Amino acid sequence: MTSPSILYRGGVLHCPADPRATALLVRDGRIAWLGVDAEAPGADRVVDLAGALVTPAFVDAHVHATDTGLALSGLDLSGVRSAGQLLDAVSVFSAGLPGDAVVLGHGWDESTWAERVLPDAVALGRAAGGRRVYLSQASIHSALVSAALLAACPEVVSAAGYDGSGWLRRDAHHVVRAAAFASVTRGQRVAAQRRALEHAASLGIAAVHECGGPDISDEEDFTGLLAISGRGVPEVYGYWGELLGAAKARELGAVGAGGDLFADGALGSRTAHVSVAYLDGEPGACGHGYVSAEQVRDHVLDCVAHGVQGGFHAIGDAAIGTVLAGFAGAAERVGVERLRAGRHRVEHAELMGRRLIAGFVEFGIVASMQPAFDRLWGGAGRMYEARLGLSRSLESNPMGAMHSVGVALAFGSDSPVTPLDPWGSVRAAAAHHNPVQRMSVRAAFAAHTRGGWRAVRLDNEGVLALGAPATFAVWDTPAGVERGLPVLQAEDPELRGADDPTPLPVCRATVLRGDVIFEEGVS
Repeated sequence: MTSPSILYRGGVLHCPADPRATALLVRDGRIAWLGVDAEAPGADRVVDLAGALVTPAFVDAHVHATDTGLALSGLDLSGVRSAGQLLDAVSVFSAGLPGDAVVLGHGWDESTWAERVLPDAVALGRAAGGRRVYLSQASIHSALVSAALLAACPEVVSAAGYDGSGWLRRDAHHVVRAAAFASVTRGQRVAAQRRALEHAASLGIAAVHECGGPDISDEEDFTGLLAISGRGVPEVYGYWGELLGAAKARELGAVGAGGDLFADGALGSRTAHVSVAYLDGEPGACGHGYVSAEQVRDHVLDCVAHGVQGGFHAIGDAAIGTVLAGFAGAAERVGVERLRAGRHRVEHAELMGRRLIAGFVEFGIVASMQPAFDRLWGGAGRMYEARLGLSRSLESNPMGAMHSVGVALAFGSDSPVTPLDPWGSVRAAAAHHNPVQRMSVRAAFAAHTRGGWRAVRLDNEGVLALGAPATFAVWDTPAGVERGLPVLQAEDPELRGADDPTPLPVCRATVLRGDVIFEEGVS
């Protein structure tokens, strides 16, 4: 059945193939025509864009939808700046909960505190009125928990990463996380997923890559999210992170066996596997590697055999080196070209030198990266400097260097680690703390749109072109439009960076394959 045609006219289209274009016609989910208003064909319905900008919609290449939805409705700790403020926030939030409810919070980052002293499990329990408390650090690779939650998980004391203070990492963190989230009902999870996807749509995001796995969620959570993909909300492309799990990934409906398949942890928790010891941790501590090169090799070969993408979460240079050694071992078995054809992925890829970047080029690895990491934690006086020193901090998240040598980039947020904020991420890539690593706005925008589609092997998506899927977003651009893209940076170079006051575009509508999944102010 043919759907009614819709003509969007009177806008500014980001359409490099036709820079003059001000209008496009949508029919049966595709762009049936584009050009100038005066030449527009008739349509069943006409939408007046009133000068708004129209661009391909964004793709967020790394999210955790359930966690994002729960964070949107739960206890947000991203603004606390001391242990006292954290305890006060827990006390106020807990007062509105039933007596047996688990307090779930997220986003604290002690690297932003003047005094980096964390509250212990007893103090957390006292603030929460004796309740079980789970508060994930911004990286989601560690958490503060209360004495009551520790008591509910007696097996945690023998798990790696256990600390009686209540700040848990590694396996201990996975134990308490599973116990805390077991209190969330299936209905609450579905509601959280839909809220996260609706929020994404309101920001001009038409597709997300969900990174699930046995250490992150569960199979029911994962398949439930995939079941609502594209049903009035953005499409969801799932990655299931389990070693030798290619067959399981296909069974669950995932596009790949990767995502958060952990080769290491995170810098915020000092569990990322680095080659030079952390400056602010235990002497000689270099984090943790969770897989061997042989395990990486066998996993990649399993993915090749099943025809799915493989991949790993790898942040530290030592972990990335292990992953690349595994890829080299797989290449000896099946050949480099067959590996390249798979477009396997590495999530985050934060500490990368030339040798490691060359490995990405050789094996055709897609780098799924988060520019907000540099915006929030890079540069002088921030978390990366405390963990690594200023020099290594400025070398982190080398998006510009990777782009310049042809590494395929796909940008995302890792929400709720950082908020869903696509234009903010584009600006962050263009205003990297290290000028050597900056990208043009145009290149960063491409990584956050077409790059996300190419990362799931949909090469014809993410552009405004005749015959392409009608997936786009409509924007108010208070800062004006320059050559089809908005002005994202202040004219004064001194004002650019993480605190740039230049207003970002505001989404008026998001369209996915011709269907409006978000609309505000479009007549």
